[in-house]
Amino acid sequence: MSSTNLDLADPEHPKDLKAPYLKLYSLETPNGQKATLYLKLLGIDYTLRRLDIRTNIQKEPWFIAINPNGRIPTLSDVDAQGKQTILFETGAILLYLGEKYDKERKYYYSLNDEHYWDQIKWLTFQIASHAPYQGQANHFQHYAPEKIEYGIKRYKAETERVFGVYELRLKENNGWLVGDHLNIADIAAFPWVKIYAYNDIDIDQFPHLKAWIEKIKNIDGVQAGLDVK
Repeated sequence: MSSTNLDLADPEHPKDLKAPYLKLYSLETPNGQKATLYLKLLGIDYTLRRLDIRTNIQKEPWFIAINPNGRIPTLSDVDAQGKQTILFETGAILLYLGEKYDKERKYYYSLNDEHYWDQIKWLTFQIASHAPYQGQANHFQHYAPEKIEYGIKRYKAETERVFGVYELRLKENNGWLVGDHLNIADIAAFPWVKIYAYNDIDIDQFPHLKAWIEKIKNIDGVQAGLDVK
């Protein structure tokens, strides 16, 4: 928490944006969509600062002061007294939004709920094992300056292995990663899993995961949460 509002150094910070407010520095990437999806489902108003990371704007000094890792998404929460709380890393952002803003606990389990640690476990699995592997698969298949077959095969295989872990969990847990309805663990995984075709993965080999994708797609607010520009 900071008494100095670091958002003010943003060259495109809206001059008429007054406390209290939520400001999300993001882009329509799978990681960025985790935050916009949850915010949309919660019906929370926020200001989106779109950072085109292809320009390396996220490495500029004003943003590094906000997020030393220079990554999106990053969330700034300024309260009515002007005190600022900054969250980076998607797991931290989702947990913060769940604890502070998901008052009805629609998608978040509190510490005293029997599903809380399952929630932490599957959220951690997504951010520590799933996203890094599929992110590397994306890189080696589509963005690496040279085609390295070992990298392409390794990270595609690891992504498929992770999908297999999800498949087993969904089969055993009646179609959800945690509990009996959409949870922040599902919200974290969905933007990545839904782009399976980008990694040339045959989703038909994971029928429970395929059904989970379609089920989430049809939830009110999901598409709008993904399509934020």
